[in-house]
Amino acid sequence: MSVMHRVGYVPGVYDLFHVGHLNLLRQARQHCEILVAGVVSDEIVRERKGFTPVVPEHERLEIVSALELVDQVILEAVQSKTEVWESIRFDAIFKGDDWQGTPAGDALEAAFAPLGVAIVYLPYTLHTSSTALRRALDILDRSAVPSANQQPIAQVTP
Repeated sequence: MSVMHRVGYVPGVYDLFHVGHLNLLRQARQHCEILVAGVVSDEIVRERKGFTPVVPEHERLEIVSALELVDQVILEAVQSKTEVWESIRFDAIFKGDDWQGTPAGDALEAAFAPLGVAIVYLPYTLHTSSTALRRALDILDRSAVPSANQQPIAQVTP
């Protein structure tokens, strides 16, 4: 049986919200009394990942807030998760198990061990991700650009 935590925190960009996001939030909900989702701000995403989310932060906040399984949603606009902990005081942070054993996961564990916060890795949904969706959109966008010799439909002659 898993440990039940009082306050759980699930940070994420939640861009192009998909079933992987929903699965992570559903699983986290089963492990805590209060579930807080942190939507990472556009600015922090640009700084950390080098791109701007497709869906603006205010819309991502609205989408995640609409989920009944989440008790509170915050905008994560600070540089470190420990800064978020200072205001929320969660006792568990939930991440996909694709983080486990990575430098980022190890750093998260090292930062929270002295605070007594558990890092709980939950199964990652392999078949979908915002990165894959973003790539697909880029491909579709490139294919929608007319070639130099392609005439607009209104100019095609019979």
